Amino acid sequence: MPTSPILEMIGNTPILPLSHLDTGPCELFVKLENQNPGGSIKDRIALTMIEAAERSGELRPGGTIIEATAGNTGLGLALVAAQKGYRMLLVVPDKMSREKVFHLKALGAEVRLTRSDVGKGHPEYYQDLARSIAQGMPDAFYIDQFNNPANAWAHESCTGPELWRQLEQRVDAVVVGVGSGGTLGGLTRFFQRVAPQVEMVLADPEGSVLADFVETGCTGEAGSWLVEGIGEDFIPALADFELVRRAYRIPDAESLHTARLLLREEGVLAGSSSGTLLAAALRYCREQRTAKRVLTFVCDSGNKYLSKMFNDYWMLDQGLIERPREGNLRDLIARRYDEGATVTCKPNESLEVVYGRMRFHDIDQVPVMDGDRVVGLIDEWDLLRAVKDAPEHFQSPVREAMVTRLQTLAPDVPLQRLLQTFDEGHVALIVENGRFLGLITKSDVLNLWRRTLR
Repeated sequence: MPTSPILEMIGNTPILPLSHLDTGPCELFVKLENQNPGGSIKDRIALTMIEAAERSGELRPGGTIIEATAGNTGLGLALVAAQKGYRMLLVVPDKMSREKVFHLKALGAEVRLTRSDVGKGHPEYYQDLARSIAQGMPDAFYIDQFNNPANAWAHESCTGPELWRQLEQRVDAVVVGVGSGGTLGGLTRFFQRVAPQVEMVLADPEGSVLADFVETGCTGEAGSWLVEGIGEDFIPALADFELVRRAYRIPDAESLHTARLLLREEGVLAGSSSGTLLAAALRYCREQRTAKRVLTFVCDSGNKYLSKMFNDYWMLDQGLIERPREGNLRDLIARRYDEGATVTCKPNESLEVVYGRMRFHDIDQVPVMDGDRVVGLIDEWDLLRAVKDAPEHFQSPVREAMVTRLQTLAPDVPLQRLLQTFDEGHVALIVENGRFLGLITKSDVLNLWRRTLR
């Protein structure tokens, strides 16, 4: 049984009918798992798996829980572990959003980042690394969500009966994603007992092998994807595809734009995997010729992705938002001055204020503006030289430390000239007829070249 009031709040999440999206002839509902206290559907399995380990004696008071997680399971486990007094150590791939990592650490969990570009069997693959750490640590329990039967049991015994009751036993299809496989496995067993006619629909990130398995019984070579928490390069043991009648491969762009659409049209702030599920659900609904009642999940909250999928500049850097092409260096300016996106300063601002601005925006150089004209540039080295002998010089104005001998480029110069500017150690300031357009950084060029490979 839960040992604190916050744990008693796990589950019994509301169901919302969607009313502003094109769902074809169907009714589409979302179960708001982001309303769990830890912010995701994984709170359910975290509590179930820890309590099962307590009952079996595998987890003893004062012990350490170890887990590999690419999504929200770690947050649920960290929440439950903190409430029950266990040490929590999590191994997570380095593509996990910063918000999730910060959240985990704030809950008291120890986080070890590992590579997201290696597969199962590699010593730095997150599951293999977590298992090896647990084997070498006394009083450690590797909870192993991918093979833990209590994972699927949480959905068979709680999630399934709950949504069945809330929808008054009228549901024709349920759209799910697969990470550990527990949601699909548990719901499949529940519906096999009470309503085997219910269709399970798989929402899979493009690059995952699971849609291949549904359609052909085989798995191809896995690719890569940005969506967090679902999609796999292997078939999870807990996944049960018996009732899956349809699988959709959803590209990252469609997933993330659909999640943004859900916020804009329905007011629901959801994460990246929820965008994948909703995109698949919308495809399924629009393909139907008769009315059906379809349910999917808002797996977690989008507040964990504000620095990523809800950040237009991150989306631009990933090639997920495209601007009209002009065929010159304007196409490389990610943060344009005329859009108010370039971080700038004025000559009379203090060095302390500008340094704070650099830290806040995680940049190391700032154009100095007089109206629309760039009159100088200040970077961290300029600041360091200005204050190294007298820290009180932080109160000095920018004009006393900025560089005024600037090398500017017109937007129509060839790319080779831009690269030469970098090679000479200069900052690429793009100016047209005396009007500042923006900066081009080396990262902007690298992002352009990386996008051409996709």
